[in-house]
This record gives sequence, C-alpha cells and structure tokens, in this order.
Amino acid sequence: MEKLIYLDNAATTRTAPEVVEAMLPYFTENYGNPSSVYSFASQNKNAVNMQREIIADALGAKSNEIYFTAGGSEADNWALKAAAEAYGEKGNHIITTKIEHHAILHTCEYLEKRGFEVTYLDVDEEGVVKLQDLEAAIRPTTILISVMYANNEIGTLQPMKEIGEIALAHGILFHTDAVQAFGQVPIHVDEYHIDMLSASGHKLNGPKGIGFLYIRKGVKIRSFVHGGAQERKRRAGTENVPGIIGLGTAVRRALKTMKTRTEKEKKLRDYLIDRVLAEIPYCRLNGHRTKRLPNNANFSFQFIEGESLLIRLDMKGICGSSGSACTSGSLDPSHVLLAIGLPHEIAHGSLRLTLGEDTTKEEMDYVVEALKEIVSGLRNMSPLYEDFIRKNNRQTYFMKG
Repeated sequence: MEKLIYLDNAATTRTAPEVVEAMLPYFTENYGNPSSVYSFASQNKNAVNMQREIIADALGAKSNEIYFTAGGSEADNWALKAAAEAYGEKGNHIITTKIEHHAILHTCEYLEKRGFEVTYLDVDEEGVVKLQDLEAAIRPTTILISVMYANNEIGTLQPMKEIGEIALAHGILFHTDAVQAFGQVPIHVDEYHIDMLSASGHKLNGPKGIGFLYIRKGVKIRSFVHGGAQERKRRAGTENVPGIIGLGTAVRRALKTMKTRTEKEKKLRDYLIDRVLAEIPYCRLNGHRTKRLPNNANFSFQFIEGESLLIRLDMKGICGSSGSACTSGSLDPSHVLLAIGLPHEIAHGSLRLTLGEDTTKEEMDYVVEALKEIVSGLRNMSPLYEDFIRKNNRQTYFMKG
C-alpha cells in the first residue's frame, strides 16, 4: 500500500519512539522483579513508583492512589465488581448510561445476574447525560455512579463536574471510564469529585497491555487479582515494568504536548467536519458539535452500509472505523448511535474518524475527496437511494444534521 492515512486513533495509537526507547532497557538490562529485595531489583521498584507519581500528578491525585492494570477494560471491571462487593451491604443499585463502553455494560450485566440492580440512563440526541435524569434515578440503595468521561464513538464530553457534585451530595461513589479522555483533555479528580478513574496506555501513544485505575484514598475497594502483595495487595502479579515505564513516559509526553496538539487536532477536526457536511448530501455529524474530543469526528451517511464504506476507504489507504474497536465484526448497529436516536438503517451507515498528532490538512483534503467519490458510488448501487431520488422526497432526518 503506497499511501496510509491512519484515522483510527480512538482504537489505538502509534507508540511514540521516545516511549519505545524508554522501555527497551527494562526488557534486557533492568529486568529485575520489583518485588525482590536486592538492589538490582529495587531500582525497578523505584522506577515503577516514579511513573506512579507522574500519573498521579497528571490527575491531581496521590501516588498511592494509582494502581496499574493490564488496560482500561480490566480497570473498568475492577472498579465496578470490587465496589459492588465492598458496598453490597449498603445497597445494590448502580447507575450508568446506555452509551458506555462494553467493558462497563457487560460488567453491569454480570452484576445484574448476581442480584444488583442497574439503571441505564438515556442521553440526549448529542449523547449528553441529562442531569435531572441522574438525580431522579438515585435511590437510598445506590452505591455507585459510573459515567464515561468522553464517548469512544461519538466523542461527546460529559458534564463531569456536575455529575461529580451530584454523587458527592448523595454520598455515592463516582467512577469514570476516562480511557478516551485521559491525555486529550485536562482532568482533575478533586475538582470533579471522581472516586475512581480508568485509563489505558495505548490511547495516548503508549504501549498496549498497560493501564491504571485511580482509587481515591478511603474508598473500600478490595483486591481484584489474588496471589501476591503487588499494588499494595490489591492486584497480584509481577509488575509489567516495561509497560509501566512506557505508560509513564507517554503520560509525561501527552501532558507536555496537550495544548498545542489538541489545538491542532480541533482545527483539523472542524475543517474535516465542515467540508463533509457541506459537500456530501444526506449526512450528519454524530455527537456534540463543540463539546467533543479534540480529535473525534463521527458521521452517518444515508443509503450506504458502513462496512462497505470502510472497505473502500481501506483500498485508498485510509484507516477508519464504524464504531468501537471492541465490537469490530459485529453485525449489530452501534448501541451508542441507537441511544442518541438514530434508526437502525442510519446507524449502519456510520463512520468514525479519529485524528492523531501527525494528521495533516492535506490528508483531510484527500479523505474528503475519497469520501465524496466512495459515498456517491455506493449510493448509485443502492435501490433505496434510487427510489428516494425517484420520489424526490428530500425531507429526511438528515436535513436536521
């Protein structure tokens, strides 16, 4: 393939060269087990704790509130299952939303089978949680509210401070899946009254297979993996030292570049959105127009299938997605797009493009021209589109978009 335009950074990012460089010595030179007592190993323990401090500083947290995991999905599972177990005597009710990542939704389903009750909040047509609905859903038995910081598909940012204030006022734990947001937007756990937060390294130019769970001091979260004293006896298993080093390096790098990087991404994102909406008929932007991740653009195109669109984009060297990477291959339409009110046939024609730090305006122009050609070609093969044109019925849902 001569050309590669990678616009699926919500699925994963390229590991930065300086991150790889920082990790390499911990594979072949500094390979000691951090739990061992001799100095050769204890230097690795110190290195791990340094990364813990870097991450804590990024959140306005304390280093002993950061627990390393194998990624965001594990952190989500840990937060919900352990909170349910620890606070089950207080109550059995959990509140989340219909647009969460499946790491949250499937964990909630697991807990429902074990006697817990879960309220799945609706969102508005832009994917924003309705605060009055959250207030109304709270019961005396509510023990946990889990709302993602930014949606992984449509990029919408939630009113985190207001949600945190509601949770605090009612004495309820507040967890957020910040996998997409961490490194893209500033986060302060005290300002937003966040008790637990999940994040993953490979979303911010770090390595795969490493993440963390922030747990506020005083929160009664029990061990998730048993068998050793690692992570202050809460997650057993030899530490992934190279991954932890890579994660800390990526976090430090992301914080340093955040302002200029996200300003550039917003500018290119808006340029892409404006061109697509202006030049391709019968399409709409999904998610909030401005309160969204700096690098996220999600469109729905009427009269086409998203899978066919992705295949043809791939043939032109463009990498995108139709939703979460964790549901790739599913024939079902996106649960997020259905939750914001799109009918099945529209949700099936979705495209998520997520920019990276190396994305250029020239690439955006190439993508728009490719989209115009591909969408037109697919519609010309669609009997639905042919029938639509014949009836000249232009008063469609997309006129709102």
